Amino acid sequence: MQTSKILAVALLVLAGITATRGVVSAQTSDGPAPDVSLISIYELAVAKPERTDTDRQRDAGRKPAQVLEFFGIKPGMTVLDMFSGGGYYSELLSYVVGPDGKVVAHTNSAYAGFVGDEAVNRYAGNRLPNVESLLAENNELRLRSEVFDAVLLILSYHDIYYVDEANGWPRIDGPKMLAELRDSLKPGGILGVVDHHAAPGSPRETGGTLHRIDPQIVISELETAGFALVAEADFLRTTEDDHSKAIFNPEVRGRTDRFVLKFRRLD
Repeated sequence: MQTSKILAVALLVLAGITATRGVVSAQTSDGPAPDVSLISIYELAVAKPERTDTDRQRDAGRKPAQVLEFFGIKPGMTVLDMFSGGGYYSELLSYVVGPDGKVVAHTNSAYAGFVGDEAVNRYAGNRLPNVESLLAENNELRLRSEVFDAVLLILSYHDIYYVDEANGWPRIDGPKMLAELRDSLKPGGILGVVDHHAAPGSPRETGGTLHRIDPQIVISELETAGFALVAEADFLRTTEDDHSKAIFNPEVRGRTDRFVLKFRRLD
């Protein structure tokens, strides 16, 4: 967005306006604001002035407005942000689903230790009142049945194959977890996956070593678990990534080649 457009969006947010796509007008101190009729609820969420500079610095590489629109997140939804980490997406989801919706931000002890105070500060003082924090260890989710309209696995599906028991990450029972996620979705609910590309044909173990996974593994496993692939997107693809390097390698960190897959629960 251009600076004037961002300013207009910020003014709309400050005025407490929630909008889907539609005509909205505002006025700046310099005169009428630009036409913002094409600004979506997703762009409004990204433009929220309450967001931190750290989160904003991540936006260019993550393109969260496109991701959330692609997955069809809407006001009033109940969404599970699985392995939510520091809560970057949980905060954006909270703005999109609005006061009539709810976000469950899942984490475990290992993730909580990894992100430090980021999540603590994000939720301090009931800052995001429609976000519920869920601390549940691997293989111990105990989710209720048919409560979520959508479940998101953002940059975390590969962690099904990560094992580090000494640091609180025991081996995940993948089929059990996927079955529980399916059961937690309402009939027809959406499961969204964003993850780092592994080289085609890479084994599952690459998820634990390089923190990357072949998308064909994800598709096969989720179809077996009772999901149908309904759409895939390439707006997070890049040719600058080296698929042989771990995602934390300074040469590729934050700039990896990523796939985006949208699944629907089969009834």
